[in-house]
Amino acid sequence: MTTATREVTFREALREAMSEEMRRDKRIFLMGEEVAQYNGAYKISQGMLDEFGPNRIIDAPISENGFAGLAVGAAMYGLRPIIEFMSWSFSLVAADQILNNVPKMLYMSGGQWGCPVVFRGNDGAGGQLGSTHSWCVEGLYSNVPGLKIAIPSNPRDAKGLLKTAIRDDDPVFFLESERMLSDKAEIPDGEYTIPFGQADLRRGSWSGERNSDCTLVSFGRPANFCVEAADELEKDGIICDVLDMRTIRPLDIDSVIKSVKKTGRVVIVDQCWPFASVASEVVTQVCERCFDYLDHAPVRVNSDDVPAPYAKNLEQAFLPHKGKIVAAVKKMFGQ
Repeated sequence: MTTATREVTFREALREAMSEEMRRDKRIFLMGEEVAQYNGAYKISQGMLDEFGPNRIIDAPISENGFAGLAVGAAMYGLRPIIEFMSWSFSLVAADQILNNVPKMLYMSGGQWGCPVVFRGNDGAGGQLGSTHSWCVEGLYSNVPGLKIAIPSNPRDAKGLLKTAIRDDDPVFFLESERMLSDKAEIPDGEYTIPFGQADLRRGSWSGERNSDCTLVSFGRPANFCVEAADELEKDGIICDVLDMRTIRPLDIDSVIKSVKKTGRVVIVDQCWPFASVASEVVTQVCERCFDYLDHAPVRVNSDDVPAPYAKNLEQAFLPHKGKIVAAVKKMFGQ
């Protein structure tokens, strides 16, 4: 039976996820800069103040350290905060709260207190915002044990993963892309969740019905570039599996290994800087677990190892894109 679907934008998917969960659980509240009276800096929380009121949709002062700290105490005493950072770049001023307290609380309290907080907001280059407003924090933050990191690439995953994040008893960092908020896609009617740690095979087949030549691994916005690159490469006779990881903590490395054993080649596309990036970790685990299956050394496609440029043309060249991915794959085949 075919499931009925409807078209929504990325921002609408996020709003639906939060609203549905807030109706289900009165302990949940949303706090952040401009989330209430202004309907959200990016209009993600539009209309939520009218429905849930000022006790649950709360405008915070411009102090990420302050309202992130409030979330720690609220979560320890039984509430379920959703904290919106206008940009994950601004989370750096709250690093002590979100990295030194939140992920460690359950461990350090001997299981007495957890911190079921969802921190969400825009991650990466939003479009000519300059170096200090364009951080991709996943390479930095994924090093910290005790938290989970979800990075959706489309509206369907955005809603399903955010609902899972809100219900999770561990702290979750939910990384969105400002450039994707108006993207539209079909999502299922009714309620659904997407489990963490399960990659989505967006191109290719596990059944072995078609042979693939290379595995493309990514997450977030660059996963869409991998799909575009795979379609382009297929015109030249190179067939690629495309794995959208969805979460990087936990990381579905088993699916990566399964595909690489079939293709013998892997390109990891990651919008973080290359040094000590998520791509570096995937390369390491691939080499540790299926080195003998590789026909070529793993290849990374990252943002260039410089601060994010402001100029539009330089920013575009700095980021991963379809052209870089196609070139990386073709180079593996001597083209």
